Amino acid sequence: MALKTYHGSCHCGAIRYEADIDLTQGAGKCNCTYCLKARAWTTFMKPEAFRVIAGEDHAVSYHKHDQAPVKFHCPTCGVHVYGRGDADYMGGPFVSVFVATLDDATPEELAATPVRFSDGLHNNWQNPPAITGYL
Repeated sequence: MALKTYHGSCHCGAIRYEADIDLTQGAGKCNCTYCLKARAWTTFMKPEAFRVIAGEDHAVSYHKHDQAPVKFHCPTCGVHVYGRGDADYMGGPFVSVFVATLDDATPEELAATPVRFSDGLHNNWQNPPAITGYL
């Protein structure tokens, strides 16, 4: 396990966080309508491993339906930063961080991060869609 505290932010820096993440455990890409449009690449952690250090009151939430996690983005620069959810298949409450918002992850760490694909479009979260190259 290579747990490391990363720092992240939106583009303008109004929202900043730190999170204890093991990128060697992977990150996810999904084909649900939100993730597809947002080009989401996320990594997940328990809520206690995530700390907003600035701008929590600045973040705008978005929640399409009860099964979807609440996503947060910056209204100033528009960057999708993190999400919060609670799902049995995720082991209960979780936070998702948009990997692109990690400020201090090296290109080598990002390139080595395994990617898991989920067929969220069909609520088949534990399995990849038939085609993943566009994600």
